This record gives sequence, C-alpha cells and structure tokens, in this order.
Amino acid sequence: MKLSVWTYEGPPHVGAMRVATAMKGLHYVLHAPQGDTYADLLFTMIERRNHRPPVTYTTFQARDLGSDTADLFRRACLDAHERFAPEAMIVGASCTAELIQDDPGGMAETLGLGIPVIPLELPSYQRKENFGADETFYQIVRALAAPCARTETPSVNLIGPTALGFRHRDDITEITRLLQDMGVAVNVCAPYGARPADIARLGAAHLNVLMYPETGESACRWMERELGLPYTRTVPIGAGATRDFAAEVGAALGLAPALDEARLRLPWYSASVDSTYLTGKRVFVFGDGTHARAMARVARDEMGFEVVGLGCYNREMARPLRAAARDMGLEALVTDDYLEVEAAIEAAAPELILGTQMERHIGKRLGIPCAVISAPVHVQDFPARYAPVMGIEGANVLFDTLVHPLVMGLEEHLLTMFREDFEFHDAAGPSHHGGHAAASGEGGSAPQTPRSISAKKTEPDGGPVEVVWLPAAEQELRKIPFFVRGKAKRNTEAFAASRGETEIGVETLYEAKAHYAR
Repeated sequence: MKLSVWTYEGPPHVGAMRVATAMKGLHYVLHAPQGDTYADLLFTMIERRNHRPPVTYTTFQARDLGSDTADLFRRACLDAHERFAPEAMIVGASCTAELIQDDPGGMAETLGLGIPVIPLELPSYQRKENFGADETFYQIVRALAAPCARTETPSVNLIGPTALGFRHRDDITEITRLLQDMGVAVNVCAPYGARPADIARLGAAHLNVLMYPETGESACRWMERELGLPYTRTVPIGAGATRDFAAEVGAALGLAPALDEARLRLPWYSASVDSTYLTGKRVFVFGDGTHARAMARVARDEMGFEVVGLGCYNREMARPLRAAARDMGLEALVTDDYLEVEAAIEAAAPELILGTQMERHIGKRLGIPCAVISAPVHVQDFPARYAPVMGIEGANVLFDTLVHPLVMGLEEHLLTMFREDFEFHDAAGPSHHGGHAAASGEGGSAPQTPRSISAKKTEPDGGPVEVVWLPAAEQELRKIPFFVRGKAKRNTEAFAASRGETEIGVETLYEAKAHYAR
C-alpha cells in the first residue's frame, strides 16, 4: 500500500463493499476507524444509488485503542443483526483496523446469530480492490452454494457484476436479452441483485457466463471444480467478441448460436464516409485488464485504428493482457502508477486515449482527447440512459464512445483553422447570432498578432538555452491539429536546439517537419 494523489484501485475492503452493496439480504460489518467510513460517498454520490450501502462500521477512535476494540466489534455485529435482519453477514477489517489484529471472523462466530456469518481475510497491504471483490464473492459462493438439480431448460448464471462497476447494470440487461434470443434463461445473476438464497441455487444452471474476470473468476473456477459448472472465456465487448460469445454459449449448451444483429449499427457506421476518415488513428488503451483487452480488439479490428499502447493497472490480469499486447506487436504496460502511464502516453503521442478517469485528466494536460472505457470512473460515467458496453447495443455505444472524441477534436481543429476568418475570430462574436455579431472594424477588433513564445532547452554541456518562437512560426504552428501540435512543437524545438538555433521561424518549422518525416 502507498499514498498517492490518484489511485486506480482502493484497498480490498472497498471490493468487499462493492459485492455487499450489489447483493440483497447481505450485510457487511466492517471493523474500521472513523476515517474509513466512506461507503455512502462512493455508492450514493458516484453511482447515484437510491439506497444506502448495507455496511455497518465499528468506527473506533484513537481513545478506543487503549480499551477493548473487540467489544466494539461484537456490539456492532449484534446491532446490525437486530436492526437489518440480514439473511447472511460478511465480516472483516479495513486496512487500518487490520493492524490491531482483533480477528473479526473469529469473534463473529462466537455470537450465535443464527445466520451464515462469512469471515473475510483480505490482505490490505498486498492486494487491492478488484482482488477484494473477487475474494469476497468467492467466499460467499463457497459458503452458500451447494449441488442441486439442473433446470429442465438451458439456463446460465451471470457472474461478476458488482456495484460501482463500469456499466454493469446495463450490461446485465443486454446480455440477458441476447441469451433470451438464443432460448437461454438466466438462472441467477450474482452478485448484482442476488440474495443469499439465490447463491444457494447457482448449481441449477447449465453454464456460468463470466462477465467480468476481475470480480468473478475465482468463484467460477470453484463452481467448475465443485459443482461441475463450466464457464465462458469470451467477454462479449464489441461486435466480433459478441459473435464469438454467442458461438461459445451455443456450443456449451448444444444450441444454434442465434444472434439478432438487426440492432447492430456499428458495421454500417464504421464503413461510412463520416467514419472512414478516422481510419489509422493512433490510440493508446489503458484500463482494467478485461476492458483494455476488449477495447484494443475493437479499436484495431472494428474501427481500423492503430493501437500504439496497451496496458492495465490490475496485476492479476497481467498474463492475458501481455498475450494480447504481443498479438499486436506491443509490449504491455502493467502498472498502477499513473505518472508512469502518463509518461508512456506522452512518448507514444497517440491521437486518442481509451482509458479511465485518470487518463481523462492526463489527456487534458497533454491536449489529447480521451474516451473512458473502464473503471475507475466518476459520476458522469454512470449515465441515467441505457448505455451498455456488452452485446449488440454495447457495440453501438462503443462506436459513439470511440468516434465522438475524434469528431469533436476535428471540429475544434476546424475552428482553429478558421480563427483568422472575419466571421470566426474571437472578436466577431458567436456566429449563430448572424447579423448581430460584431464585425471586424465595427465595434470589434481584428485578431491580435500572436506574441513570440519561448521554451527552455538544454545544451549538451548541461547549460539551458532559450528557444524563441517567432510570431509567424507560432501562427503556423497553430494550424497543426491540436492533438499532434504538442509533439510537433517538441520535435521542432529539439531540431532547432540540435542545430544550435535559438529562434524558430517558419523555415525551421518546415525543415523540422521534413526531418522527422524521413
């Protein structure tokens, strides 16, 4: 564990909260100090949930450390059982409470609550949020699931969706609809929306659909071993993966892989004139392992983009991600250090970033458009509208997600190109006001000649040299599209410094362009 301004994942007890909040009839008693009580903020503000998460804290303070903190935990368990009457309870400690070693699981077992009490041992200083969710759900399944008779008609369990997941709610709806079109019913969806009694009947399905390996693979492996339930390996993100998923489900259940593609608009849009001018755009993909791998495939195979970087922050997914990167001729970036990610993006100089809310901030600093395709995300990525990323409609949503930042970038570039036009310069007023806009020379003023700008470079002997951009060169620089302007500026300054020039004129700019084009 380390302190950071930004972090891709919280500690593992946040993953346990995601599972508890996703389920019904389950309560989480968390041994935690006063500063760790932020579940309400996460789930009601960011995810816009209409009810509070089922989490009870012991909320011990510094003065309690000299007394019996174990008694605080026992009382919290008894109060939660009496107040909420849960069907089952999970108990554990936050990263801070772990240090005082009170053993919440052992204490809860002695209380005789009359319901299943599942202890969680989450190594807060070695693992993180996705591991916490995966381990918590695994322990719940292991404690509650049991062999039972299969359903008469083909059915599956949807495994992995949690609270605070990226578009999990809408993905469930989309995949359920896709399976219904194939004549397959959903037996249980878990943990999202499931009760402890539903976990007990997971074994009635014929197949587990593993939607998110980060949060459900351990449980699927256990069910395959103990309940004889196979699970899918294909995550249906993108048109191609959705077809592969339907074929995999059909083969496992002995059904024809029927897939209603009438709603699929992505192929037509991808081949349209409005889209083809984006072919070959350089993209950098970073996120959790599942979404990063899937989006890299979509970007390359369905959009015609060039993937110039691929990485993930959760090390549990490093092996499959590295395999995907090798397939694309890349070296995978596996790190949870956002500064390392920023450096890699800056070095690759992509025209589009597909990432998390962290990369959205990085893109703003570097002047590169970014589309969010993975958690961690903020409130704007939990839309009120229906917006899955899986299945047929998910493929349509992904097309919009990938193309719109570039289209808006093109619009910004065009506005920049026409900045000197008498109708569009800053002093002319909004163009949609028509005749009411101030004309140049009539209440408005012509665009000002840009001042020269300067940048500090370093001589080989270590001394700083100031490279000055002349006004004409700076004006020419602004005609370069904004998403590659930063790289063009840096290359030109490096070129001028290598020749010992301290001023950059239009000639130097074009000579640098020709030099790097070679």
